[in-house]
Amino acid sequence: MKVAIIGASGYAGGELIRLLYHHSAAHVVYATSRKLAGTPLDQIHPQLKGFTDLSFTNPETDAIDADVAFLAVPHTAAMLYAGKLLSRGIRVIDLSADYRLPKKIYEETYGVTHSDYFPAPYGIPELHRKECINAKFVANPGCFPTGATLAAAPLAKYANTVIFDSKTGVSGAGDNPSATTHYPNVGDNVGAYKWTSHRHLAEMKQELAWLGSKAKCYFTPHLVPVNRGILTTAHILVNEPMETKEVEKLYRDFYKNEYFVRYQKPILAAVRGSNFCDLMVESEGLRVVVVSAIDNLVKGASGQAIQNMNLMCGFKENDGLTNAGMLP
Repeated sequence: MKVAIIGASGYAGGELIRLLYHHSAAHVVYATSRKLAGTPLDQIHPQLKGFTDLSFTNPETDAIDADVAFLAVPHTAAMLYAGKLLSRGIRVIDLSADYRLPKKIYEETYGVTHSDYFPAPYGIPELHRKECINAKFVANPGCFPTGATLAAAPLAKYANTVIFDSKTGVSGAGDNPSATTHYPNVGDNVGAYKWTSHRHLAEMKQELAWLGSKAKCYFTPHLVPVNRGILTTAHILVNEPMETKEVEKLYRDFYKNEYFVRYQKPILAAVRGSNFCDLMVESEGLRVVVVSAIDNLVKGASGQAIQNMNLMCGFKENDGLTNAGMLP
């Protein structure tokens, strides 16, 4: 199966190539970049030396010959590609935010006009598997909403308030240097940002509502001095007191058939480089605390995108994604 990665020069593009190398059928034939056309991939992604002989290219969209395309481009750019690729029979997984939300909410959240909107399944397979199977197009979720939604999903219908507090690694900001990600500003430091206004909150609210919850939802992210990972603490206020054993059973039952969700103490390093989400609960009655850990570049981006591709194309869901984390 021929795969195109549109926007392959960033962290997500590099992870897609790394993971797809181990897939039973997927073969990357295009890795595009407007600025780096002609440059060997391993000059930008040195971890891939010996695994690919591809160079970056910049083909016209109509010239791309592939079965599946991943859009690893910023929001507002994906809408320029998705419809054109789909019209040519190419299945598409969009890693940007362009199709995760209804048009009106997207435009309000991102402050732009959507030029080519159409609905798409929201690709958290553990919740939306049926919509993703055999789909032509899937909107891959944001990294924060993935860890947060998986943490809250089993309790959503019992909740009246959900507060997400997330700690994220620096790679979540992408590969363009900035004052925010400059080492002296990140090292030996923890900082909250977008305390009440992070764009991913819209996705969290959307998924809670889809799960049948009327809970109020709040979210504050923090930047911590690690490369990869998101540790999310979900404070879930429930309508009736619940014991820890009761909540544990609820979570174990909810995820009992999910390969990529493990009920165990969440440790960032234990999921690093993997597509797993580790989580655990503790209750004090009316407040249940759920902590989840994911790799923001894998389960929070490229790994989940491949998981969706597998569902769309009829492969085993964990094909190419069975590697363990990298603890320590």
